[in-house]
Amino acid sequence: MEQVESKHPAPQKKLNKGAAAKNTQNKREPTTPLEPAQPANTALFPVTTEVREMREHVLWYDSKVLATLDEENHKAIVQRLGQGRYNGIVLYADNFETLNEAVSPRLLRVLHLENMSEWEKFGKRFEETLTKNKTAVVSSYDAQVLASASEAGFRTSLRIHVDNAASLHASFHQGMHYDHLMVSFKDPTNIPLELVIAELHKTNTVLLKEVHQDVDDAVIALGVLELGSDGVLASFTTMEQFDRFASKMDAQTSPKIDIEVGVIDRITHLGLGYRACIDTTHMFNPDEGILVGSTSTGGILCCPEVFHLPYMELRPFRINAASVHSYVFQSNDRTSYISELRAGSQLTTVNSRGETRQVYVGRTKTEIRPLLLIEATFPQNRKVNIIMQDDWHVRVFSDEAKPLNVTELKPGDRVLGFGTEPGRHVGVKVDEHIIEL
Repeated sequence: MEQVESKHPAPQKKLNKGAAAKNTQNKREPTTPLEPAQPANTALFPVTTEVREMREHVLWYDSKVLATLDEENHKAIVQRLGQGRYNGIVLYADNFETLNEAVSPRLLRVLHLENMSEWEKFGKRFEETLTKNKTAVVSSYDAQVLASASEAGFRTSLRIHVDNAASLHASFHQGMHYDHLMVSFKDPTNIPLELVIAELHKTNTVLLKEVHQDVDDAVIALGVLELGSDGVLASFTTMEQFDRFASKMDAQTSPKIDIEVGVIDRITHLGLGYRACIDTTHMFNPDEGILVGSTSTGGILCCPEVFHLPYMELRPFRINAASVHSYVFQSNDRTSYISELRAGSQLTTVNSRGETRQVYVGRTKTEIRPLLLIEATFPQNRKVNIIMQDDWHVRVFSDEAKPLNVTELKPGDRVLGFGTEPGRHVGVKVDEHIIEL
């Protein structure tokens, strides 16, 4: 049989002085200090991140790019604009006559005019064409054009390109005097946009970033500084870009989830098994967690590490979620297995009022730990269970949105969670007869 070195070896013979000194030098010392340091972040958390109401973004399309497309793509995009989420189109002196008639009447007309010569030629015609629609907008780089348009009763949009500090400061100093501000940036960084947002977010000016054909830039621009720009001006040229943008925007939506109160039925101590911690790229609020369950009938609201722990620093970005087989309930009526989540995966957080937001997984950390089966009943007699790490510092939310240590749960305790009709196929809800035990 293979010999294993004991952690408690047999006594050795007496060593001479030199050998004793050498043995002392090799002695292992603990790496953790004897005196524990006071946790540094207990005063900083819980954090409070506002859960924003869903808002309609201003999405305008820049029609200038249509001149570069073939007739088939040109027609397809004009039709797509009328059917999608776009609510405005920027027209030009050379395409106003044709596109004004072709695009959907529900799109706001924004006429871009370069100079006073174009205003004198097209301004009156624009006014006559849209006599009943004084909400139409005139856009220009030229302040004189915008002054004339304002006098004629139109809303105005300053258009400006930022390529240095002077033009950056000019963008918000001048832009705050107009109804809209369309800004394009020379460099691929959002820091200048952050400053414009910070300066304009308490004004009535509607801020749009010009993103050209960059789908990711469009999505990011709408979320910069959590506030995001009010909208974007895009000039997508393919259906693939339109589809990708729509898909990414849908993934950002966060409808409310009906949080319910369940009653604990039974607690069972299990043996060892794999459980996963989920570390996110965000900080959790004190009444916010994720919904996790062992079956598709629903989940229990798991508590993040935002409350005092006596033996360690807080991890306000972490939830010690559950066993690796568990469902995580996401927005848009979908689920993910914890074992499927990895760096970059999207995750839906839920607070005690059912408000949700989308965050991202930084990593999942899977380890073998003792496990605990928690079973509860939710309204309409829905049986929900979750298997979590059997440890005092793992918590779920009470019906008062307070942390409950799972090792202290007992039958009759009331917890927050979510009950739903069972039935999932690769995370998508399906209508089928299914029994999960």
